[in-house]
Amino acid sequence: MATSAVRGSILSFTKDPFFNAPEDSHTFIEDGLIITQDGHIKSVGPYTPQAAEGLTVDHYKDAIICPGFIDSHIHYPQSQMIGAYGEQLLEWLNTYTFVAEQDFASRKHAGKVAKIFLQELLRCGTTTAAVYCTVHVESVEAFFEHSSALNTRMIAGKVLMDRNAPAPLLDTAERGYEESRALIEQWHGRGRQLYAVTPRFAPTSTPEQLDAAARLWHEHPGTYLQTHLSENLGELAWVKELFPDCDRYLDVYKKFNLVGPRSIYGHCIHIDEPDFADFNRLNATMGHCPTSNFFLGSGCFKLFEAKKAARPVKVALGTDVGGGTSFSILETLNEAYKAAQMNQTRLNAFQGFYLATRGGAEALDLGDKIGSIEPGYEADFIVLDLKATPMMEFRMDYAKTLAEKLFVFMTIGDDRSVRATYVAGRKMEF
Repeated sequence: MATSAVRGSILSFTKDPFFNAPEDSHTFIEDGLIITQDGHIKSVGPYTPQAAEGLTVDHYKDAIICPGFIDSHIHYPQSQMIGAYGEQLLEWLNTYTFVAEQDFASRKHAGKVAKIFLQELLRCGTTTAAVYCTVHVESVEAFFEHSSALNTRMIAGKVLMDRNAPAPLLDTAERGYEESRALIEQWHGRGRQLYAVTPRFAPTSTPEQLDAAARLWHEHPGTYLQTHLSENLGELAWVKELFPDCDRYLDVYKKFNLVGPRSIYGHCIHIDEPDFADFNRLNATMGHCPTSNFFLGSGCFKLFEAKKAARPVKVALGTDVGGGTSFSILETLNEAYKAAQMNQTRLNAFQGFYLATRGGAEALDLGDKIGSIEPGYEADFIVLDLKATPMMEFRMDYAKTLAEKLFVFMTIGDDRSVRATYVAGRKMEF
């Protein structure tokens, strides 16, 4: 049995700090020891020489160990066009995205990008993500092959589009269904891989395809559904033209039975109380993607409206690369704080790190497997370096509490803050 040990300051969440006092929502062990065995956490507690006896221990000083970050919304084929200039959502899709995604008919190209994409996620401390591939089967196979080789816990799926996109990116309702079904049978539940039925968004799928997507999803319990909702005002107007019988954008997905547990909706900016209530009632998840929302001029997600105690909605963070401008969840937290400020609310560090770890896991229906450093959980965790840069080291000298240190990570941290990433107990090499 493969056994390893890691020593350092350990942070893990036990409750949701949006609804509980911060001091009651987490555990923090100043000098702790994590022992892993066969990819899972065997034990976690204060370090003692006796507990570490006979083990080779990776000891991280001047650092905080926390669960690996979780990204609920990201497009791996858009890695090659991150930082594309000058457009809002619909123009941006046509000018950049649909051009880049045509390259993924090539298995070789898809494999090249998948490898770089997964390395970048891990380098930034993200150990689980819900990932959009392209319409091409090759893109999905390449992604899952590379993820399997790394043993990462990933969710991904073939994009479904049968209208309003270039011809090389279109499937049909039937072909999309059949190809996705074959991919589910091949990959869902294979090792740590999970499948998401992935209609890009309502405007690029006919009613027939949305109906087929729902059948596919419900025929395969345990799979996910991922798509986009209410990102851009032009998008909302377009959806109204295409589905005039639906009063609200979310009503389109409700009509086709595409809202429920393990459904993940990216963005959700331009929505109000009826939609929040539906998300709560139907147990669906919102992916909060602030770097993308600012970059594309889409707006500010209303995080604290979603997290109302009377009808809480599941929320996870998303980088939304390549609309988002960074793979880093720390940089995403920086923008999430600003989005909250724009809405006259304040996101504290415990709330932010909860969303990035346990909160994200619970939102993705994986709260019993990842997102916490507890015995029995999969051993995905990262080491955040308190002295990652000269400025970080200087600033941390003036941060006296755990909350202050986490907030420094949350506001000036980035990929350089991640000293090490462990996947299933194994330290990754970048």
